[in-house]
Amino acid sequence: MVTMTALEEELSRIAGAVLDPELPVLTLAELGVLRGVHVTGPGRVEVALTPTYTGCPAVETMSSDIERALHEHGVADVSVVTVLAPAWSTDDISEEGRRKLAEFGVAPPRPQGPAGGPIPLTLAIRCPNCGSTDTELLSRFSSTACKALRRCTACREPFDHFKEL
Repeated sequence: MVTMTALEEELSRIAGAVLDPELPVLTLAELGVLRGVHVTGPGRVEVALTPTYTGCPAVETMSSDIERALHEHGVADVSVVTVLAPAWSTDDISEEGRRKLAEFGVAPPRPQGPAGGPIPLTLAIRCPNCGSTDTELLSRFSSTACKALRRCTACREPFDHFKEL
């Protein structure tokens, strides 16, 4: 187990408070992509970031936003490194993040559970507008590759669903 210094915890809170560029209601901490902040020397910090999937176009924006936030806090040298293992999973989204997604009109991903454990069986996607589970898939892709476009057959409103990974 790696323990963080008080400074690393403070810098982690600052980096984790950066908003996701594609889902600006979620912080990077709530999205679960911030994997670590390490002070590597005086005025020098390395931040580990795991993309939601390889090739995610938002990683560069996330990195520059983290660098800017930490520079504004007085850190002169910020390095953001991409870490691919362990891979990000939609289970990394916090409960607060799932709540914010639903409030934003995006159906949150369903929990997957631990690897090798019982498989949760949830077949329906709940409409974030009216709560109905009577929804249909319109497209496997929506405004971003990690979301699908669905429509509620009860209230007729289209909505995004954050796909499970």
